[in-house]
Amino acid sequence: MKIWGYWATLGWAVVAFLAGQLIAFGLLLWWRAFDWNSILTTPFDGVLVTLFILISNPITIGAIALAVRLARADQTDYLALAWPPTRHVTSGILWLVALIALCDAFLYFSGRPLVTPFQLESYTTAAAEGWLAAMFAAAILVAPAGEEIMFRGFLFRGWARSERSTWPAIVAISVLWAALHIQYDWTGMLQIFVIGLFLGWMRLRSGSVLLTFVLHALFNLEGTLETLVQLHFFS
Repeated sequence: MKIWGYWATLGWAVVAFLAGQLIAFGLLLWWRAFDWNSILTTPFDGVLVTLFILISNPITIGAIALAVRLARADQTDYLALAWPPTRHVTSGILWLVALIALCDAFLYFSGRPLVTPFQLESYTTAAAEGWLAAMFAAAILVAPAGEEIMFRGFLFRGWARSERSTWPAIVAISVLWAALHIQYDWTGMLQIFVIGLFLGWMRLRSGSVLLTFVLHALFNLEGTLETLVQLHFFS
């Protein structure tokens, strides 16, 4: 099948990302009656975060699907949307559990909180406004779907073009993925980078973005549960 080149892949990814971000921000600004301060002064508001995720990710996915269509390629093949063998699912979950345990141990013994201020504020405000269920769906399902199709689907297909280029592509994709999580400090972004390397490895082993989506969703679920435990038992 035809695959977009390195720069074309990056260009399409940037267009897809910006389309989702700008349209989502524009709609939120319209919803807030064009009151810039109400958005800029509360960037971690749970309702705003939830709506931003729910709006931006489908638009990004749609732009990527358009790019694949213009390449005259099959969406399932191009984006690796096939279900992997059971052994890869099992091993992936086991590796994820071990990796989460190592990351949490590092945070705990370095004296850093397991739950970030972004998580605490967004979940607290979402709960206060009755949006907690919607935030769960956005954080655990919608965000992983958009990010995996973008990073381990489209970018991986365009950049991991040979055995020699695969690991440099995985590292570059993980750096980009971590860099977009500006709501965290450097330790949070480092954790995202490490998880990105793991997801890239699982994408390479299994040939499936559906598997990386499941693992990403489980990772976000674990973070959600930690946040709830923090709020209800240690706040």
